[in-house]
Amino acid sequence: MSLHRNPKALLTPAMHSVLERMTRAGLMPLHALTPEQARTAYNAGAGVLDLPVRPMARVEDFHVTTRDGYALPVRLVAPSKEVLPVLVYFHGGGFTIGNIETHDGLCRQLAHYAHCAVLSVDYRLAPEHKFPTAVEDAWDAVQWVVHHGTERGLNVCQIAVGGDSAGGTLSAVCAILARDAGVSVALQLLFYPGTMARQNTDSHRRFAHGFVLEEAHITYFFNHYIRTPADRGDWRFAPLDGHDETGYPVDLSGVAPAWLGLAECDPLVDEGVQYADRLRMAGVPVDLEIYKGVVHEFIKMGRAIPEAALCHADAARALKHAFKETER
Repeated sequence: MSLHRNPKALLTPAMHSVLERMTRAGLMPLHALTPEQARTAYNAGAGVLDLPVRPMARVEDFHVTTRDGYALPVRLVAPSKEVLPVLVYFHGGGFTIGNIETHDGLCRQLAHYAHCAVLSVDYRLAPEHKFPTAVEDAWDAVQWVVHHGTERGLNVCQIAVGGDSAGGTLSAVCAILARDAGVSVALQLLFYPGTMARQNTDSHRRFAHGFVLEEAHITYFFNHYIRTPADRGDWRFAPLDGHDETGYPVDLSGVAPAWLGLAECDPLVDEGVQYADRLRMAGVPVDLEIYKGVVHEFIKMGRAIPEAALCHADAARALKHAFKETER
């Protein structure tokens, strides 16, 4: 990471223009709103800069029953009606905002370019449902695919997990749970995931203000999500440095290969790099891409930010390669 004295000088012209327009709009920051108000505001703006929604051959909304009997909403999108590999996708939003609709365009882009099905999971949000409910919902969705995916025309021998931001955290956690359960996962697709127990890296300080995801947002989201400060030390919250039941950092050996797409001007970039390093040290194949001059959430800004489409294509290429490897 560059230690530039003026971090905003790192931004691409297009990214700088988007941030200027956001500032001029004068919208109330999400962290100043109630969770319900924040969800409404995020929903309203989620598609403004996103690429046009691609038509799909299959779009199916249904429910998956979780361990506590909850009817978990999911959406299956696929570019054809044939039996396809499947990416189980978890949306971002700090475990507090976001849903299937806010990430529908992204899921369709990935389905189109990777020629796979995408199952988007509407896991329960905080503060109504605190940690570890989101983790449990996410893992229950993966297990549903393993045991029932064939009923929906999915190739259960070719499963990937993926997500952005908080959804990236859930994906990383599900990859570890899958290893422990003996479930084969082709790839963990992580867009700027949160992985650390504490937000104290250089990038958290450098990009704390004015880069979409601000320090105040992170504090707001996590204060809603965790039950007590002790939750931060749980590896299901922080797969990079969180501890397992033995009191040691969770073992990452044997988890699925990883593709990480990070934004250079993002508070989370350092922990993303560190997670990639930990995976590599554990012997896990890792492909890491850092998109220069862009901020958190850039993958949903394809109308204005060229790097979004590039990131979609890179992620899809990684998915196709991973699925092809599982055919052998």
